[in-house]
Amino acid sequence: MADIISCPSGLTGRIRGMRVREERVLADRKLAKSGGQVDELLSACWEELLEAGPYAFADGKVDWGQVLQGDRFFALLQVRVLTYGPEYVFAVPCQAASCRARIDWELDLTQLPVRALSDASRAAFTAGNRFETTLPDAGKRVRFRLLTGEDERRLPQLQRAAPEKLLSSVLAYRVLDVDGVDARDKRRFLEDLTLRDADYLVDEFDAVDCGVDTTLEVECPECFMRQEVELPFDRGFFLPGTQRTARRRERSTSSPA
Repeated sequence: MADIISCPSGLTGRIRGMRVREERVLADRKLAKSGGQVDELLSACWEELLEAGPYAFADGKVDWGQVLQGDRFFALLQVRVLTYGPEYVFAVPCQAASCRARIDWELDLTQLPVRALSDASRAAFTAGNRFETTLPDAGKRVRFRLLTGEDERRLPQLQRAAPEKLLSSVLAYRVLDVDGVDARDKRRFLEDLTLRDADYLVDEFDAVDCGVDTTLEVECPECFMRQEVELPFDRGFFLPGTQRTARRRERSTSSPA
């Protein structure tokens, strides 16, 4: 089964659902470690480019390394919907320390809010992927960029290299330059930011980007606490059969003899 999709930036094409041969991509640990699984899946399931949107692809073939994160995730969602249907069932623990009950939740993936790439953001992206904002506390003008598929591959390596400096690593990677700050001092400047400035900068990243809102509100069936969780995106997302098998095994081992 194939369908035509239009991504948040305007990238449009014909895609299909996954086939049995794509299981090798999901099971490839080398690809998982290098961050190449998403590229492989999208390349396999993208059948035809109809509109390139803001991208300049060579030979009419999509280079997923150039594609914005928001477009990539949207396309993955559509591949998943075409493969299994729009319903997605997952489980998360209750966040209340006094409860921690298992919350089983189901949602329609086609109902997740999608934010399109604005005309202003499209112009800035095609002009070199440079965006500007001014930090409220530091008063400095900052230029930054939106993340693409190539960045998705590099960020995990940076995060593993300095897990105790996760925020500053991401900021340093995305910020291109800061007015009045030498390039060699950029990392130190970002580490000295107030948390208000850092939070503001992350909000600015999101404000000019495109993509799918994956923050969900769920309710615990035991304590009825409503809480926000991120859409689980793991092996069970693309192989829900393995998820169901694990749940059956869990229920059987927890049942009284």
